[in-house]
Amino acid sequence: MSERKVLNKYYPPDFDPAKIPKLKLPKDRQYVVRLMAPFNMRCKTCGEYIYKGKKFNARKETVQNELYMGLPIFRFYIKCTRCLAEITFKTDPENTDYAMEHGATRNFQAEKLIEEEEKRVQEEREEEELNNPMKVLENRTRDSKMEMEVLENLQELKDLNQRQAQVDFESMLGQYREMEKREREREKEDDERETKDMLERALVKRLQDSDSGSEEESSSSVNVQSKKPSSDKPTDILTADKPTETQATCVKRAKLESWERSVGTLGGGKGSLGSLVVRKKQAVNTTTSPVQISATDSKTSIASTTAPSIGAQNGSSSLSLLGAYSDSESNDSE
Repeated sequence: MSERKVLNKYYPPDFDPAKIPKLKLPKDRQYVVRLMAPFNMRCKTCGEYIYKGKKFNARKETVQNELYMGLPIFRFYIKCTRCLAEITFKTDPENTDYAMEHGATRNFQAEKLIEEEEKRVQEEREEEELNNPMKVLENRTRDSKMEMEVLENLQELKDLNQRQAQVDFESMLGQYREMEKREREREKEDDERETKDMLERALVKRLQDSDSGSEEESSSSVNVQSKKPSSDKPTDILTADKPTETQATCVKRAKLESWERSVGTLGGGKGSLGSLVVRKKQAVNTTTSPVQISATDSKTSIASTTAPSIGAQNGSSSLSLLGAYSDSESNDSE
């Protein structure tokens, strides 16, 4: 396969370029080209801004019946990036620029108008100077006067710059630091003075509070001593509201005696009732002698006479102990 990108192409020996048929293309045919927006513009349909340098795939055509010194003029069609409205502009070889035709307005047109106005004024001045020599003299005098004013203004600016250059910034900074140092020392002294005053006020207040507290303590101690009863023992104050030990023992003894009296009568009754009970007599042995019988009878009579008293004593002692135990529990509970 032969190379595609070569400088020398192969032409056969019988090649005749006159025999190549020519295509009949219309003169107003369009080409698709890639270009950038030549100036800032704004769409008339949606108001979208299109900035200079924005890339578009545009259609290009040759403007019919318009030439500038034999140079053709081209027209370009682009679409708005927002609403896809068609915008057209064409080349302006007379001003080496582009001219807006349809669909948008050119921004910063005022600058171009000012430049055109300045150019027109300069051309008119040159024409006047060619026909009127006095006008040339007036223009030169005006130009020289304006130049002198510009030089004077420039000299003033130089003087101002030199005056500012002569300022010693180090000395200014030093003065500013000294002023700050003095201000800091003054603030420190004020703070120390205020702190000292606060401490003195706090000390005076503390002394006044201590004096008032000591006076209150002394008055309260005097009142307590006046209210305190005279007692021989220091522990008597604990038993001031309670009955003494002797009084408690006396009350307890009185209760015990009353209980024993009541319980003792019940025990005596039992003994009297026990004397009514007939004991079963043992069978008398026939072989015993009358002396033994009389001895046994005497023993039984003695036992019968002593038994009630013994039973009464036992009953009264046990019941009295029970009453004392119950009385102690009641006192403890109270």
